[in-house]
Amino acid sequence: MRTRILGIDLAVRATHKAAILDKESNEFVGSPISFGTNPAEIDKLLEAARGGSEGDVELVAVLEATGIAWYTIGSYLVQHGAKVYRVNGQETAAQRKVYQRRAKSDRIDARVLARMYLTIPERLRPVYLPDADHLSLQRACRELTRLAQLRIALKNRMTATDTLAWLGDSKNWLDGAESTLWWCSHWYNPWKVVAFGLAHLQTQWQKDFPDHESGWLEALFEQANLVVKFYGQKDWLDYEHIQAGQEREQARLDEIQTQIHQLRKEVIHPLYTKLHPSRCLETLYGIGEDSAAIYIAFIGDIRRFPTPAHFRSWCGLIPYSSQSGYGEAKGLKITQAGPNLLKKTIFIDTEVARQYDPDIAACYYDQIVNKGKHHFQAVCASATHLLNRIYAILRDQRSYQLRDKDGNPLDKDVARKLCQDKYHVPEDVRRRNNARVRKERKELRTEQRFQRLSKKSSKG
Repeated sequence: MRTRILGIDLAVRATHKAAILDKESNEFVGSPISFGTNPAEIDKLLEAARGGSEGDVELVAVLEATGIAWYTIGSYLVQHGAKVYRVNGQETAAQRKVYQRRAKSDRIDARVLARMYLTIPERLRPVYLPDADHLSLQRACRELTRLAQLRIALKNRMTATDTLAWLGDSKNWLDGAESTLWWCSHWYNPWKVVAFGLAHLQTQWQKDFPDHESGWLEALFEQANLVVKFYGQKDWLDYEHIQAGQEREQARLDEIQTQIHQLRKEVIHPLYTKLHPSRCLETLYGIGEDSAAIYIAFIGDIRRFPTPAHFRSWCGLIPYSSQSGYGEAKGLKITQAGPNLLKKTIFIDTEVARQYDPDIAACYYDQIVNKGKHHFQAVCASATHLLNRIYAILRDQRSYQLRDKDGNPLDKDVARKLCQDKYHVPEDVRRRNNARVRKERKELRTEQRFQRLSKKSSKG
């Protein structure tokens, strides 16, 4: 049986380019073919690849991960009997430098992708096409993240406006959500606050909220006097327009909060429960329902990773390696492969897990105290331990149990105390490894090296 390899350079808006490589002769069949995302043109490509025969040709397609186009083209090719592989754009760029160093085009990329099946087959993995539920959960998790980022941006904008209009963060003189809305809706103008006086403010507050304390109004009144004294004249700021703007921002914030609540309740949590009914992931300390939904959405079938090392490599929280002879570079940056949302989630969850899981806490402690790493490096190193636990739980479908070094079950409170007492990182050690100190050490080593070279040159 002959094997024909399709190297497909995907495009977002333009037409895709495909090069057909015959494995046995190691030669390309015809010129690269342009095609769009429609069945008729893809069928013509498949017919050209098979050369008119259906049964004695094995089709292999190598795609570059471009937007979501890989899913549409990949799913169609899988339906029509092709083996599909997806590669990272960085790997394609690296191979292109070998194939054609001083030129880049869609045609060249298509040929490079086809050659990769022969030159680096061990680096290619079959494409994973999530089913409808997993894909829906992925999209919902991404939407939730975008809404959360938008919520943070709105809060930051409102805080910046408060700093302009009231010379500081409103949290310093307000007391809860009710006081924030009441102040923003009725008493955002400091001149109005000073004109009516503290007693009138307290009367109005007790009238609107009889069950709430009014002590916070004293801080509000003091801040209003400070603003009036600072600006002196009303002409500097138009508080009516600023207040109207803050009310609009608050309305947007409330709408986003509602959307986040509905998205969690109506989409994410039902899909997550359907795809992971045992909810074993939530037995890991640091992983809640939202985090577990992200892992289930992006990991999909854990069996597609033959070993925990493959899983960690896919997640992208392992460092690059550089070894030659007896030398091996240390402290290299992480590869950052895999979905960004998953990397962000595992980092945040590790921050919590290291406070309850003694093994992860021990790894974090060793990285900072013994190996001189800073906080982010230590968390990334500890995250690989949490990834191993996630892999084992999804593979075996069992709950997680904290245990000591002898294998005995460990109570949550005992484990928490052990992490605090035995694996607490002293503050002086943290300061020793922070960014400023490491930069000073690097500059000092550079200066000392320059001085040594200067002495050698003067002696020579």
